[in-house]
Amino acid sequence: MKNRYEALLVLNTQGKEDTVKDVVDRLESEFQKEGAEIEQVQKMDKRQFSYVAGELDAGQYVNFVFHADSQLITKLRAKFKLDPEVYRQHYQKLRPKKEKKERGAKKLAEAR
Repeated sequence: MKNRYEALLVLNTQGKEDTVKDVVDRLESEFQKEGAEIEQVQKMDKRQFSYVAGELDAGQYVNFVFHADSQLITKLRAKFKLDPEVYRQHYQKLRPKKEKKERGAKKLAEAR
């Protein structure tokens, strides 16, 4: 069974600010190669870290929402750990997306 997940990746774009779109496209294709169904890709801003824990003081944040098997998360973690352009990664399981039509039908039923 495929679950819904969110992956927040912090990219190392130091000195490569103009190639961020290419990196995001490559990562999206990596997700799809491994069998994930991408629902949404949200490219966020470049942000300064509140404290410097490594060699970088800022990173480009990208949020992926996708459907995948639970075993795929382990594979993606291992794969992106070796990628020099992925500085940090965080995965979270999301609730299944509810359809809007169901909510509208419930409101109509309650109103009557």
